[in-house]
Amino acid sequence: MNPYEVTFPETIGAQNEDTRAQFVRKTYGHLAAAIAVFAVIEYILLHAGLENAVFSFLSAGRFSWLMVLGGFMAISWIANKWAMSSTSLGVQYAGLSLYVVAEALIFLPMLMVANSMENGVIGKAAVVTSALVLGLTVIAFTTRKDFTFLGGFLKIGGMVALGAIVASFFLPITLGFWFSVLMVLFAAGSILHSTSNIMYHYRTTQYVAASLSLFASVALLFWYVLRLFMSRR
Repeated sequence: MNPYEVTFPETIGAQNEDTRAQFVRKTYGHLAAAIAVFAVIEYILLHAGLENAVFSFLSAGRFSWLMVLGGFMAISWIANKWAMSSTSLGVQYAGLSLYVVAEALIFLPMLMVANSMENGVIGKAAVVTSALVLGLTVIAFTTRKDFTFLGGFLKIGGMVALGAIVASFFLPITLGFWFSVLMVLFAAGSILHSTSNIMYHYRTTQYVAASLSLFASVALLFWYVLRLFMSRR
């Protein structure tokens, strides 16, 4: 007997194969749309001549970037809350849209720097990220293993990583190459965790929230893969 049929009858894990397949298609369709919108926003912003304004703001004070990070975390919380709405599909889409825009804005300074480098580091990082996401997705779907057991480790790892990032604003420490490597591994675990949630634990009406969860993990992976490429330059 499927345990979700007893305790959580509305979860995707308790449904038949056709319903699960439809949920997965909707989720990854929304993920693809979110990535496409993110790319379009970044293209527009990168060609809008905003470099002076962006870097002037970030260099205005020691804690400018810390303020940006705090704002992003607050917006992320709101976006996730909206995306998990059980009463309005419109609110769910508003949450996903808000999160995509927030990611585009927080990525902008790093992409501006990367765009000024030679050898197309952004494209290379995108290709590597896509390959890693594809490989991790294949692992999750073919093994059918429930990777949600990683949740506890990810929460602890996330708090440690956030602590290290905040500490870097106050202490003379640099989050260099090896920190990025560890965060790539963290993001990979997050993708496996999110994929298992999609396969087993979301409700059938939560495909927008599922796509936001995946998008967040993919964006985190892309961020640190790009940092690795940039560190080599």
